[in-house]
Amino acid sequence: MKIMRKMFLVALVLLVALQMGFANGSSEAKAETLTIWSGYPEMEKFYKQAAERFKETHPNVTVEIVSHPLREFEQKLSATIPSNTVADIIEVSTYANQKFIDAGLMPALSDEVLKFAKADGRYSSFALNNNTTNGVIYGLPLFQGRTALFYNTDMFAEAGLTRAPQTFDEMYQYAKVLAKYDEKGNLTRSGHSLRLSGQGSGVAEKFWFTLYPMGATIIEEGKTPGTYHAAYNNDAGRKALQYYIDAVYKDHWDDQLIKHDTEAFELGQTAMFFRESWVIGDIAAKAPGLNYETAPVPKDARWGRITNVENLYVTKASKNPELAWEFVLSLVDEDNQRWMFENVGWLPCRNDINIADIIERHPQFAAFVYTDPEYEEYGYIPIAAFDEVTTKLAERLVTAFLDSSLNGNSAGIAKTVSDAAAETNEILKRYKLFGE
Repeated sequence: MKIMRKMFLVALVLLVALQMGFANGSSEAKAETLTIWSGYPEMEKFYKQAAERFKETHPNVTVEIVSHPLREFEQKLSATIPSNTVADIIEVSTYANQKFIDAGLMPALSDEVLKFAKADGRYSSFALNNNTTNGVIYGLPLFQGRTALFYNTDMFAEAGLTRAPQTFDEMYQYAKVLAKYDEKGNLTRSGHSLRLSGQGSGVAEKFWFTLYPMGATIIEEGKTPGTYHAAYNNDAGRKALQYYIDAVYKDHWDDQLIKHDTEAFELGQTAMFFRESWVIGDIAAKAPGLNYETAPVPKDARWGRITNVENLYVTKASKNPELAWEFVLSLVDEDNQRWMFENVGWLPCRNDINIADIIERHPQFAAFVYTDPEYEEYGYIPIAAFDEVTTKLAERLVTAFLDSSLNGNSAGIAKTVSDAAAETNEILKRYKLFGE
């Protein structure tokens, strides 16, 4: 009897061990790979550290991360989303993804993620509305690109400037003082780096930084809800283009021949420029000795900054959407959001995370979280036509910025603006979205 009992116990132990072996073998057999694509190369390091954290609780999951320059990335999405060869997860703004949402090619948030997104105080109505189409939320906000003014404090001190400009007129005068030239009159340092060239819609977006404070915008809703028309064929639109033309030709504190944007700022070839908070992380990595500050966008006819929300989407190509959404939720947890903010520089979309200590350590972030009842927030309208509208407007703006005949030519500026607005309206008509 004792022998039989021992044999039974041994068999039981072997059975349990065998079952555990099968379980372990099953776990190994279920190794999973998730792919995530981004249009922001600086985000790669964020995804890598987040993937390592995720692997601590999901040892069988490998995350493959691929990033491309933004315009190349948007072109890649146009080829891979319709063919269902896109990554499991994509990080993209609404304006670039809206055409796929409208075509039924992008799944909505899962029930669990939707509940997370709609929790009180988690996201602003601005961020959620930016992701909503016909009452359905498709993307989970990850980070936001808000505009602020970067300025070189050494250059300001050298010019006798003691504070950031408060108005566009003042900023223009600062730029004149800050610009430098060689003996032949060639610009060696721009007073303010404007976006004068480039591919895609970016030129129009950067023009918007000036257009909106001056009292206009790219499109606005018509009398009938859900319809739109060009909203810059007016005095404000003409004033915004005049600002650029005067900067390049009349007072020549910027031109197409000098370096621009972040690279110029980091190399000391511009004194000021508008950009998002990620530049703070880029400066820390590439120009740690640079002395600079940031300030809210100056005022003109009104006061405001753009906010562009970047979101995470799980695609129809994902073979395990439940796991993909689980990883997405981990990307927006408090630890990862804080890490992204401090180490990459992009501002988290979540409102319920304490980032005050990070701002204290890096005070240049303060301008990006600055609030005032008069400081308006504006951004992309979630319609598929908006990307084409801004892309076509950008092409016209690049041509206009090269046209020296517009210098002192108010009639030419008016025609340039009018022709661009007419094209904007034609695009909206083609999408059946036009309305006075």
